[in-house]
Amino acid sequence: MEESIIYIVLALIVGAVASALITATILRKAVLKKSQLVLEEAREKAEVLKKEKILQAKEKFLQLKSEHEKAINEKNQQVQKAENRLQQKEQSFSQKMEELQRKQKEYNVLKQNLSNQLEILNKRQAELDKMNEERIKQLETISAMSATEAKEQLIESMRDEANSEAMVLVREITDEAKLTAATEAKKIVIETIQRTAAEHAIENTVTVFNIESDEIKGRIIGREGRNIRALEALTGIEIIIDDSPDAILLSGFDPIRREIARLSLHKLVTDGRIHPARIEEVVKKTEKQIEQEILETGKRTVIDLGIHNLHTDLIVMIGRMKYRSSYGQNLLAHSIEVANLSATMASELGLNTKAAKRAGMLHDIGKVAENEAELPHALLGMKIAEKYKEKPDICNAIGAHHDEIEMETMIAPIVQVCDAISGARPGARREVVEAYIQRLKKLEDLALSYPGVVKTYAIQAGRELRVIVGADRVTDTDADKLAYDLSRKIQTEMTYPGQIKITVIRETRAISYAK
Repeated sequence: MEESIIYIVLALIVGAVASALITATILRKAVLKKSQLVLEEAREKAEVLKKEKILQAKEKFLQLKSEHEKAINEKNQQVQKAENRLQQKEQSFSQKMEELQRKQKEYNVLKQNLSNQLEILNKRQAELDKMNEERIKQLETISAMSATEAKEQLIESMRDEANSEAMVLVREITDEAKLTAATEAKKIVIETIQRTAAEHAIENTVTVFNIESDEIKGRIIGREGRNIRALEALTGIEIIIDDSPDAILLSGFDPIRREIARLSLHKLVTDGRIHPARIEEVVKKTEKQIEQEILETGKRTVIDLGIHNLHTDLIVMIGRMKYRSSYGQNLLAHSIEVANLSATMASELGLNTKAAKRAGMLHDIGKVAENEAELPHALLGMKIAEKYKEKPDICNAIGAHHDEIEMETMIAPIVQVCDAISGARPGARREVVEAYIQRLKKLEDLALSYPGVVKTYAIQAGRELRVIVGADRVTDTDADKLAYDLSRKIQTEMTYPGQIKITVIRETRAISYAK
């Protein structure tokens, strides 16, 4: 029983193994068959792909071959064109060389001809020189005058003729310039003056201090004059107390010191306490007050004029102008007027108005400097402006407004003209009578120093000079020349405000009597 079971199990195992072997064999055959099919299919696809790639390669080759042939043809054409151009240039060069050789031959022929003509000319020139020498000798024999003397006489005659023609030309040019420029210049100046109006304060070297009674005079003098001596020593001003009723005179050339003395006296009289210690205290306070007022005046002036970025020291100097005068004209009012005139005239001419106004305000800054008095105020003002880093055009306008240096910009003549306009206004300035008379006399004497002048008259307060000349000694042309030369000499040798008109009068009078 057991053996049969074993046999059965073995049979089952053998059957299973055989079945597995049979199945594996069948599967192997199926796989091999399928692999062969796949391989054949892959071979077919590879063959198709190979044919396609060969076709594509042939097409690409044909395309590249066509492009290469096209490029070669283009290169060949370019080379052919270059060869044609080169041949043309060679032909042109050959033609030019032939032309040049022909011209060289012509030039040699011309050169030879010119040499021959030059020899002929030299011979003729020698003959002419010889003939000229013989003619000069004949003329010297006939005229009893050497060639040098004749030449000098001819030169002198030509010089006189040239001077006459030059004066006529100068007169014509001057008349033409007056016709074209006088109208516009007058318009600009008149509009400038009309748009800028300023009051003129006349300063003196004496200030009158009014008091209520003679009793206050005694208190100001003090015991044995100690009060008045202390006040004079502290202020540097001479205090004159005379028989004038209700008045004390403060005399001194420094307006700032006179103002300090006046304010100090006013405070002392108002307070009632007048003694040396009190006088010293009041004078010191007044000096500080004046310094502060000077600074405020300078600040207010530059603010009103619209001038910016000005150094503080320059502002202080502008404030001090309030207490200075020039020929009786208040210096601050004069400078403000010149600044406004300069700005107006610059705007009319299309120039920088701010620079012109700044230069006009600072043009007389040298008059309030405390040192270096040996320099002219224009040059001193220029040095001060350069010290405080003002621009070169401003410095040049300050230094050149009295012609001490050469003008370099258009602002400089504007400032000079406006300074003359401000000073030449009627009533703007005053002169000492003696200086005024001397100026008129010198003006007349300058004109009398010229030959042919008979009489001279300075009229219109020295603004015009009438010169009467002899008609038999001075011609019309000489009269023009005399007026021109006299104007130049007056500009060089004299100092005067504004301008002076020179009028030369030449007349011929025919007189007869009926009897």
